Amino acid sequence: MKSFYLPIALTVGGGLLYHFSQKSIPKTVNPLFALMLAYVVSITACLICAVFYSADKSFLSTVKESNWAVVGVGIGAAAIEVGFLLAYRVGWNISVAAITMSIAVTVLLIPIGVVIFKENLSVWNVLGIALCVLGLVLVSQK
Repeated sequence: MKSFYLPIALTVGGGLLYHFSQKSIPKTVNPLFALMLAYVVSITACLICAVFYSADKSFLSTVKESNWAVVGVGIGAAAIEVGFLLAYRVGWNISVAAITMSIAVTVLLIPIGVVIFKENLSVWNVLGIALCVLGLVLVSQK
C-alpha cells in the first residue's frame, strides 16, 4: 500500500513547495530567467536522484526511445510555470489559482481520456465532475 500512495504524496509535497515558492518569487525578477534558474535546480535534482533510482535504461537509450510526448511534457511544464508565475504577479490568490487550474484541466482532459485512452466514467465520476465544475464556478467568483 505504501508504494501506491508514495507518488501522490511526493506530488502533493512538490505541489505545496512549488506554489509557495512561485508565489514568493520577487516581482522584480525576470520571470523567464527565474524559471530558467529553477530548471537548472530541477535538472540537478534529477541527476542526483538518477544515481539512486534503479533503472535498467541509460540516459542515451532513453533519449533514443523517447518520442514527441517528452517534448510535449517540456513545453507543457514551461507553460504551466510561466502561467502560474504571471497569474500570481497579476494578483491571483495562491488558494484559488491552483484549484482553478486543476479543475479546468481535469474537465478538459475528460474527453481525451474517454476518446483517446478509452477510459470509462462511472455515474459517481460524472457526479464528481459536475460538482468540480460547480466548484470551479464558485471559486472563480470574486
